[in-house]
Amino acid sequence: MNAQPATAGKQADTPQTPPLPQARPESLGLSPSRLQLMSDAFKREVDKGTIPGATVMVARRGQIGWFEAIGRQGPAVSRPLAHDTIFRIFSMTKPIVSVGIMMLLEEGRLLLDDPVTKFIPEFSKLRVGVEHDGKLNLVPLLRPITIQDLLRHTSGLTTDNTGNSLVQQLYKHAGLRNRKITNADVVKMIAELPLICQPGAEWNYSRSTDVLGRIIEIISGKSLGVFLTERILAPLQMTETAFFTGEENATRIAEPFPVDPWGDEKIQLFNPLERPALESGGGGLVSTTMDYARFCQMLFNGGTLDGERIIGRKTLELMASDHLDAGVRVGGSLLPLGHGFGLGFAVRRQAGIAPFPSSTGTFFWSGAAGTFFWIDPKENMFAVFMSQGPNQRPYTRTLLRNLVYAAVE
Repeated sequence: MNAQPATAGKQADTPQTPPLPQARPESLGLSPSRLQLMSDAFKREVDKGTIPGATVMVARRGQIGWFEAIGRQGPAVSRPLAHDTIFRIFSMTKPIVSVGIMMLLEEGRLLLDDPVTKFIPEFSKLRVGVEHDGKLNLVPLLRPITIQDLLRHTSGLTTDNTGNSLVQQLYKHAGLRNRKITNADVVKMIAELPLICQPGAEWNYSRSTDVLGRIIEIISGKSLGVFLTERILAPLQMTETAFFTGEENATRIAEPFPVDPWGDEKIQLFNPLERPALESGGGGLVSTTMDYARFCQMLFNGGTLDGERIIGRKTLELMASDHLDAGVRVGGSLLPLGHGFGLGFAVRRQAGIAPFPSSTGTFFWSGAAGTFFWIDPKENMFAVFMSQGPNQRPYTRTLLRNLVYAAVE
C-alpha cells in the first residue's frame, strides 16, 4: 500500500520526511491477503474500543510493502488517524540514544567498560539497597557501574513502574518524571537513590538510558536534543522526531482514551506541545511512523541510509547481540521468554519458548504508550507499529507479531 509522506514538522519551513521506497507486497515475499487480515484484525480492535487507532508498517528487502493508518486520531475526535500522525514514542527513544552513545565510542570518547564515575562523579556515592525485615539496608558496591551496564540495563538502577520494592518506592517519590528539571538534575537525584541490586547481577529495566543521555551531554558539550538532531535525526532526515512539536501540529497528535478501556485507570500522557527542560534519553521523544521507519531502515542496512553512515556495521552488530550471560538474573516481566538484551535492544536468543513467532537474532524495543518496532535480519524485514494505548501494549505487540509473520512467504 502506498505510504503518504509526512507534512511539515515542528516548524512551518521544516522539510518533509522523505518516504522510504515502496513495492507491491507480493514482490517482497509478503502475502497481500494475509496483510489485509492483519489490518482487519486491528480494525476490529478499534471497533471494540481497545485502542483509538494505530498505524502499521511492514517493510522487507529494503522496501515498504504495507503501510496503513487505522481508526481515529483520538477518542474525542472523528479525524481519521493518518500516516503522518505524531506519537509519543517513550522508550523507543532509548535505541536512538543508545546509537548516540555508541557513536561516541566510535570516536574514542569512551569505552564500554569505563566506569560511569569517570563522567558523573556523583555516582561514587551509590549504595545497594538490600531489604531485610521490611527495612532497607545500604551496602557498598562490589564493582562500579559501567557504560555497558547502562546500555544493557544491568546497572542496578531501576524505575518506578516495574515493581513496588522499597527501592522502587523511593524512585516513585523522587520526582524523576518532572519535565521542568534538566538531565543534570535527574542524574543528581538518581545518584542519591540506592541501587536495586549489585551492578551486573540482574537485568532490571531502568533509568539507565537517562544517565546515558546525560553522559552524551557531558562528552559532547551539547544538549541531548541538539546532539541527537545533529548526529542522527538530521542525517537520517527524521524531520518530525524531537522532544516536542509545534502548535501548528496540534491536530496531528494521537491521543489515548482518557480512561483505560480494560479498567478504570485514568490515562494521562505528556503534552508534546510543551518544550520540556528535561530531554529524557529514556523516553522523551515524539515521532511519526515514517520518521521511525527511517531509523529502522538504517539499522536494517547495517548503520547507513541514503549514503549517510550513522554507525559502523560491526558496532551495530555488537549492539544487536545478546549481552546477558547465564549468571544474570532477569527481573520483571518486560523481557520476553527466550530473549536476552543487547546494547539498547532486546534480542531473540532462540526460535522457541517465546509465545510469538520471529527469528533468532531479531532485535526490537517498544514504548510505554503502545509503540513498537522490530528488525528481523534473517527475514530481511522490519515492522513499525504506532498507537497510544498504554495498557494494551503487551496484547497489541503479540497480535502484531503473529499476524505479520503469518504473511511472510
